[in-house]
Amino acid sequence: MQVPLISFKDYDLNGSDAVEKIAAQMSLALKDVGFMSVSDLGISQGLLERVFAASQQFFASDLDTKMKSAYLSASENFGYQGFGAEHLDPSKPADLKETFTMRDILNHGPGDNRWPSDDFRRLMTHFYAECLQGAHRMQRILASALDVDEDFFVNKHRGENVTLRLLYYPDSGVDEIAESQLGAGEHTDYGLLTLLFQDDVGGLEVSDANGNWIAVEPVPTSIVVNSGDLLERWTNGIYRSTPHRVKPKIGHKARFSIAMFVDPDSATQVDVLPSCISRDRPSRFDTITAGEHIQERIEATHKGAGSS
Repeated sequence: MQVPLISFKDYDLNGSDAVEKIAAQMSLALKDVGFMSVSDLGISQGLLERVFAASQQFFASDLDTKMKSAYLSASENFGYQGFGAEHLDPSKPADLKETFTMRDILNHGPGDNRWPSDDFRRLMTHFYAECLQGAHRMQRILASALDVDEDFFVNKHRGENVTLRLLYYPDSGVDEIAESQLGAGEHTDYGLLTLLFQDDVGGLEVSDANGNWIAVEPVPTSIVVNSGDLLERWTNGIYRSTPHRVKPKIGHKARFSIAMFVDPDSATQVDVLPSCISRDRPSRFDTITAGEHIQERIEATHKGAGSS
């Protein structure tokens, strides 16, 4: 499946024609699919390659080394989780992957001894900052499409719940899987937007409007972006929070990916936007705070991994 490809090459808030064009493209993609591929967002390709290399080096470490960075609680949402620690679909067997999760990196200081190294911390902090700036560009485009102030979303995403995550789907050590067991179980994302950087190994699948699973093939130098639950609520269901999953890897090339979850600050009140309400489409969602929704979803996926 080729999701819509949208270039930010002409992005310029002083040029209304370019903004309107990108806003129309994003809006159509999020209505129809809930996914898109984005290019020219201002994130350095060289930096991305260094992050992938650091990820591969970390996951190649022995288990004792990786456990020095262990994930402690869902409320903190930081650190390493081993194979089978997470259930993105809580009703199904554990996911066949390892992860390193880093929430709110800009305020997660160097004093935490779970950082694998100072170089690792500096690299991830730099990449996180670039991704956040790219996300803010998309948020301003969304604001234009939804008829709110241009910094409406930016001001609600200062970083408290914005999370960078390295993912590793091993190609070995898995001799058999349980029925319905996946690399990442069927799920929707929790917040506003997710940026996904893939290597050249496929596996991502998206559910279409009829419930069929469609493979999303990696596109070089582009970022897969999808809308999450809270954007669906803000838009009264106009933009889709689309279910997706990752197929298991058994006896094939390992898969590495990097996700940047752009989720609102916890106190953010999420109400359906006036531009998304009409006589034919009354409000479908009650008011909720971002924090209660995000925390509830995270805790549900971490069976047996502290959730305090």
